[in-house]
Amino acid sequence: MSSYIANERPRTDKVLTDIVDYVFDYQIKNELAWTTAHYCLLDTLGCGFEALSYPACTKLLGPIVPGTIVPQGAKVPGTSFQLDPVQAAFNIGTLIRWLDFNDTWLAAEWGHPSDNLGGILAVADWLSRMAIANGKPPLAMKDVVDAMIRAHEIQGVIALENAFNRVGLDHVLLVKLATTAVVGKLIGLSREELANAVSLAFVDGHSLRTYRHSPNTGSRKSWAAGDATSRGVRLALIAKTGEMGYPSVLTAKTWGFYDVLFNGRPFSFSYTYGSYVMENVLFKISFPAEFHAQTAVEAAMILHDSLRALGKTSQDIASLRIRTHEAAIRIIDKKGPLHNPADRDHCIQYMIAVPLLFGRLTAADYEDDVAQDPRVDELRTKMSIAENPQFTLDYLDPEKRSIANALTIELTDGTKLEEVVVEYPIGHKNRRQEGIPKLIDKFKINLARRFPAKQQQTILNLALDFESFMQISVHEFVDVMVI
Repeated sequence: MSSYIANERPRTDKVLTDIVDYVFDYQIKNELAWTTAHYCLLDTLGCGFEALSYPACTKLLGPIVPGTIVPQGAKVPGTSFQLDPVQAAFNIGTLIRWLDFNDTWLAAEWGHPSDNLGGILAVADWLSRMAIANGKPPLAMKDVVDAMIRAHEIQGVIALENAFNRVGLDHVLLVKLATTAVVGKLIGLSREELANAVSLAFVDGHSLRTYRHSPNTGSRKSWAAGDATSRGVRLALIAKTGEMGYPSVLTAKTWGFYDVLFNGRPFSFSYTYGSYVMENVLFKISFPAEFHAQTAVEAAMILHDSLRALGKTSQDIASLRIRTHEAAIRIIDKKGPLHNPADRDHCIQYMIAVPLLFGRLTAADYEDDVAQDPRVDELRTKMSIAENPQFTLDYLDPEKRSIANALTIELTDGTKLEEVVVEYPIGHKNRRQEGIPKLIDKFKINLARRFPAKQQQTILNLALDFESFMQISVHEFVDVMVI
């Protein structure tokens, strides 16, 4: 005899309605959020321009069917591609994330909220071109920046207390979710349609973290966000057709997200959605390194100079002790062979060894020609790593959000150098005044990698003045970045 199962349509899960209410109703008033988002947008585009120098990235770009051009389609900055918004989102998102150099959010779950710009910019550009073709006003860059703040907030607030990595899921799940939500608003979904779209993002299959971890670390981690943000665009467009949603996608007994994928636990929230995440987001300014190692690289650069001042080199190092926070050990502590650039830029020992040897860490330093230098692996074998519990507490403290690392070198002659501790990287909110000029310099350098001098200046003239930038039509700004 079978038991009775109620089939009444449930109420929509509160997590979904909270996202919908935030997207439609919240007024972004904090000036710091707006100005930070402006810099974030420029830095994110610049990361994409640098990625265009890497064939491993560019081989993935363009239309699915070679030669396809979509009239009124979205253009991919730094290229000549004009694509449908889903494929354009994949292209832009892949460029943004390829070199692990765009912004970062660290909490119970970590991630890179500017990954969402792939979907946001593609859809906003496409909508603007469609509007012009139909005699209607286009979207302005203020609309893009608004969507960025909201996408950062959705991804970041959920990440504060909910560790998807603990159940083996990749953080790009939150990119897909946030993109779906903010793009849904851009394309004109109703509240019900947006709730449907967000539910589809949770129903959707989710990426496993295996491509970020030993022994499977590989290049998918560099295009996973492009895949996720493009999927968000696709789901929003599906909801636009009137496709139904799944109101208890999270809470449904047995078959819902919580029971199937989150060990039966509901999400935990201590913050309501506002603009906290954008105000506190971390920029990668100096080094293209996984963010848990940013301060370690900065400390290694200091020690490189200390060794030189003593007339010593890395070969005079007998041992190096790393004190760090728990998340760094879990994600980027690696011993043994490193098989590819994606493996190396998630190894804290490698990211310390290179600056100790050469006084630098660039994206090119993850390539084979540098990694084959036998001194790199020799140095790695001399390193030990341990958690500092206070570093872990400060990492998780929402009032501090430090990402501390400490390095101590002992030389072969018995000399022990003073420990170098760096708590906050230059991209941290605590170092904004120091960091923003360097962020602009980084953007200029990345423009110079891709555009001739006259075009660089045109872009800078449009991009750097906050007030005028906000009023530029999206398609006009994108057009000046086309090759």
